[in-house]
Amino acid sequence: MWADLAPVGRATTGGYRRYAWTAEDHTLREWFAGEAVARGLGLVEDRMGNQWAWWGDPDADGPGVVIGSHLDSVPDGGAYDGPLGVVSAFAALDALRDSGFRPARPIAVVNFGDEEGARFGVACAGSRVITGAMTADRALGLTDGDGVTMAEALRHAGRAPETLGRDDETLRRIGQFVELHVEQGRALADLDPATSAVAVGTDIWPHGRWRLDLPGTANHAGTTALADRQDAMLSAAQVVLEARSAAVAGGCVATTGKVEVEPGGVNAIPSHVRLWLDARGADQNAVRATVSAVAEVVHRLGGTLREESWTDTTRFDTDLAGRLRTALGADTPMLGTGAGHDAGVLATAGTPTAMLFVRNPTGVSHSPAEFAERDDCLRGVDALTTVVRDLAS
Repeated sequence: MWADLAPVGRATTGGYRRYAWTAEDHTLREWFAGEAVARGLGLVEDRMGNQWAWWGDPDADGPGVVIGSHLDSVPDGGAYDGPLGVVSAFAALDALRDSGFRPARPIAVVNFGDEEGARFGVACAGSRVITGAMTADRALGLTDGDGVTMAEALRHAGRAPETLGRDDETLRRIGQFVELHVEQGRALADLDPATSAVAVGTDIWPHGRWRLDLPGTANHAGTTALADRQDAMLSAAQVVLEARSAAVAGGCVATTGKVEVEPGGVNAIPSHVRLWLDARGADQNAVRATVSAVAEVVHRLGGTLREESWTDTTRFDTDLAGRLRTALGADTPMLGTGAGHDAGVLATAGTPTAMLFVRNPTGVSHSPAEFAERDDCLRGVDALTTVVRDLAS
């Protein structure tokens, strides 16, 4: 399965570009459908096009146990973020069948669409729409970098945009959701290697995104004295440095990864800089304090700061997490994460949800260098097999 996925959407950088409702996405969806059919699973799609491969009938015998993740990527992303969870889910199901296991409850493998939000800018769109966290109107109106709306992209892909919407029927079928994911940091690599290949997730840190606009005055780069300049880029530099300093002081992380400059000429002094701040941390108050410190600098420079999104701490179901740890052993690490996941969206919507993390020896993610050792991936499959057997018995 891993080898089948390896070439799909591979870029010259060595990373992946697998964006929602593209030719690459279509190939990935066909692959998922093929794996489901090959196992005799019941393949269905929900009102957002997320794919569900059911072993058993969730309407007659559910709600069921759901495992899986996503197959899309960030620009030039790694091979493991998302696909490891889907491949491991099919592998766990195979292991259960090979052992003669007969589930007392239905089991499903899911492929959530557009988890990364790389094309339309909103992460976890597939799970957000079916849970009602994002309305269909907002989703359909989102645009990509070429100005194509999601509605237009769906039509081009042969889909019916009018079917999008909250899907209570699908949600009723989910008794528990366990998402396996590669760790997106190196916390496990710093623990005892004998007991830290797999961890149970506890929560997703609070996180938000803010848009910052900083004014300047356009002028000639060669004839305007430095003392006479109002350079918006210098203001942006001050803001970026303040974000770093405030994050260090608060024990958080802050990132300014997207910048737009006007007029955008090499020989023109910037008249306007727009940038986006991403801030996260284990302590919600510390994250807010970090942003407040940045806001003070922005306002002093005559700019504006606007919150575009905020998500409080998302705690996974403590009973379910405890059950997973009991099944895997009392020495299994418990791990919080600063990364968002479909599991977090479902947890917020009230679905009992848990996560398993597979050790990442480098801690690198969202990069071609993302990696997990083969033996650790197999330990992840074993762990997922163990917890599904427990939950579906």
